Amino acid sequence: MSPRAAYAEARGLVSLIKDSAAKSVIATHKLRNDITILEGSGGNVAVLAGKDGLVMIDAGIGVSRPQMTQALSALSSEPVTHLINTHWHFDHADGNAWIGEGGAKIIAHENTRKYLSQVQRVEDWDYNFVPLEHSGVPTQVFSKEHSLKLNGQSLAMKHYGPAHTDGDISVMFGEADVLHVGDTYWNGIYPFIDYSTGGSIDGMIAASDANLAASTSKTIIIPGHGNPVSNRAELQEFRDMLVTIRENVAALKRQGHSRDEAVAAKPTASFDAKWGNFVIDPGFFTRLVYAGV
Repeated sequence: MSPRAAYAEARGLVSLIKDSAAKSVIATHKLRNDITILEGSGGNVAVLAGKDGLVMIDAGIGVSRPQMTQALSALSSEPVTHLINTHWHFDHADGNAWIGEGGAKIIAHENTRKYLSQVQRVEDWDYNFVPLEHSGVPTQVFSKEHSLKLNGQSLAMKHYGPAHTDGDISVMFGEADVLHVGDTYWNGIYPFIDYSTGGSIDGMIAASDANLAASTSKTIIIPGHGNPVSNRAELQEFRDMLVTIRENVAALKRQGHSRDEAVAAKPTASFDAKWGNFVIDPGFFTRLVYAGV
C-alpha cells in the first residue's frame, strides 16, 4: 500500500470510529471503591463516584453523549464535577465540550490544552482536527505532576514525557490501587503512536516501564483501548512486544531497508495473530515504528 493510500485509509478510520461511537452501547465494568469503566465511546473511560460528584478520566467521543449520559446517570445522580484528560486525541477528549458545559473542572497536561486549543494536524491520519469549543478546553493544567483528593481517593497524575503523544499522563487512584494509563497501553492490540504531537516508540516503551514500576500484581490497570480491565502481567506482555518489534524494525533499517521493504519483511509476524486485529494493522504499526527508530 502506498503512503497516500495508507493515509487515506487512516483518515477514513477517523470517520468510521465516530460513526461507530454514535451507535455503540456503553458497557459498564464495575471495579472497586466506586470506580467504574465505561467502554464503547472511543477510549476506555473511568468514573469515580461519590459525594464530591462524578470524576471522569477521559470523555469519549461527543456523538456518544446520549449513551454516556445514561450510563453516568445509572452510576449516580451527582453531576460530573471533574474531568481529567489522559491526552488530547478526539476519542478521549471530544466529549469534553458537553461535560464542560455542565460545569465540570477539566484537568490535563499543558500540551493537551495546547493541542485542544488549535487546529491540530495528525499526519498519519491525514486529518486536521479543529479546536474544541471553549467549554471543552482544560481549565487547569500542569507540567509534571498533580494531585487531588476526591470521593475518598487520592488521585495522582503524572506526565510521562513523549510516549503516545507528548502530553500523556497516568492517573493512579491510590486507595483503590487502580491505574489508568491512557493510550500508553493498548491491551491486546497494536497501538498508535502520534509523531505529529511528539509521540515516540522509545517513549512508549519507557511509559510501559513507568507503569510497571507503579503497579503490582494486585493493581487493576486500565488501558486506553482493548479489554478495559487489565493487570501487570498483560502490561508486561505489551511492553515486551513493543521492545521486540522495535528491535526487529531497527535492524531492518540499519541494514538499509526502506520503509516499504521493512513492511514487506513482516517484522511483526510472530505477534500479528494476537495484536494485529484492530485499527492499527501490522503494516501500519511497522510504518509507525520505522519512523521512530
